[in-house]
Amino acid sequence: MISERPLLSLKAITKTFGTLVANDNIDLELNRGEVLALLGENGAGKTTLMNILFGHYRADHGTIEIDGSQLSPGSPKEALQAGLGMVHQHFTLADNMTVLDNIMLGTEPLFSLRRHNSEAITKIKRLSEQYEIDVNPNSKVNTLSVGQRQRVEILKALYRDTRILILDEPTAVLTPQESDHLFATLKLLVTEGLAIIFITHKLREVMAVSDRCLVLRHGKTIYQCRTADTTAHKLATEMVGGELPKVLRKKSELGKSLFELNNINASDRKGHQLLRDLNLKLHAGEIIGIAGVSGNGQSHLADLVSGLLTPSSGQLVLNGIQVDKPTPLHMLRKGVGRIPEDRTATGVIGDMTVLENIALEKYWKKEYSRFGMLNSRTLANHTRKLTTSFDVRCGGLHSSARNMSGGNMQKLILSRVLSENPQVILANQPTWGLDVGATAFVHRQLIDACSEGAGVIIISEDLDELFSLADTIQVMYQASLSPPIDPARTTAAELGLAMSGHRDVVHSLLLKEAQS
Repeated sequence: MISERPLLSLKAITKTFGTLVANDNIDLELNRGEVLALLGENGAGKTTLMNILFGHYRADHGTIEIDGSQLSPGSPKEALQAGLGMVHQHFTLADNMTVLDNIMLGTEPLFSLRRHNSEAITKIKRLSEQYEIDVNPNSKVNTLSVGQRQRVEILKALYRDTRILILDEPTAVLTPQESDHLFATLKLLVTEGLAIIFITHKLREVMAVSDRCLVLRHGKTIYQCRTADTTAHKLATEMVGGELPKVLRKKSELGKSLFELNNINASDRKGHQLLRDLNLKLHAGEIIGIAGVSGNGQSHLADLVSGLLTPSSGQLVLNGIQVDKPTPLHMLRKGVGRIPEDRTATGVIGDMTVLENIALEKYWKKEYSRFGMLNSRTLANHTRKLTTSFDVRCGGLHSSARNMSGGNMQKLILSRVLSENPQVILANQPTWGLDVGATAFVHRQLIDACSEGAGVIIISEDLDELFSLADTIQVMYQASLSPPIDPARTTAAELGLAMSGHRDVVHSLLLKEAQS
């Protein structure tokens, strides 16, 4: 039941960074028992607004009230005490500690003579039963699945008597079944009067979960409505300020084999097996999708394709030639382009300029360097051409890469990779955290590269993305790959079960394909 007075009220919030107006006179209200979807392109001001709400930033102008009481600006402690909680897209749990330790961390005095474990366990079990969040308090976090870790994050917030819960891209790493479980939990939470801000780029989920929508664009509130009174298409056009480009994937005739993995195994220095009996064959003009829950070996597969991991047995074949000891430079020279999973940690170097980041994978070419010295003029002309053709909004060639939005960072990486016309493209989570406009741009670039004869391997936890792009899908579970599955003959629910380890589902899908 929604009360008359808003539980949360932000009024006229304004925040500038130099000449950039990140938030421009934003008003936001949230009621008890309500789910508000906060939408906008990358760089629209959502993160800045949440940082102001939590006290990480101080607004230049405006006020924040929770249940009628005004919060002091710039005080995270006061925000937490007022009942704010947040579950981040990238979880903030200590893997080597138990669920109980993670939940209790920061809730007791640093120099307390004893821990109140029994009282904490009692409260955790009560919350678990009340909201159907099944997690063992004594389990080590590093033994939990991604979905279970998210439940721990939610329990951690509820343990602190959170009244307002903010979820940042909560389904980005979940299977469809785990997403359904999350949505069921959210329904129980709002029934008990909890208020939720739901930040996501998945408009289908917005329509299914939220009560109201608020769209930001260029730091301003552009559109507000009840979810029942709008459509996903309307929300998308409001986010980007116009019609979205249509991205259609048409199957083409497959060309020659470009890349093969034949019974590949790989281990780390301690002998722990990282990859187990991998088989994959990529042709020219083909897109292979790799589905799987995070932590099942996708990062090691990406390292293998990139030349960062050497197989201990099996064959890695590139353009018909076996590669025994791959290195990143060797794979680059042989036409493998890499779009890494984490654009901020491994895709770009934040302290380097846009020009220097473009040079990272081109310095070995004669036209860009001579006798160990970079040809600055040639690189500048090339970088200027790329930032224009890929619409990279960066503030100049010599501006720091860390000041760019996520979408523009991804465009920068795409421009660096695709300008070399690679034959094999590894795209690891290529649209993770990107808005609908940036996602459409990335998809268009990959499809165009494929139509020109490249082969693409997309590793993604977004099944919608794989269904819209991939010719075949292989499921990765516990360091192994399933045989190829035709996306036209399966469903997201079936793939979700396969991602959770139900091998019988994979066998039934393959049998169904064989019979047809």
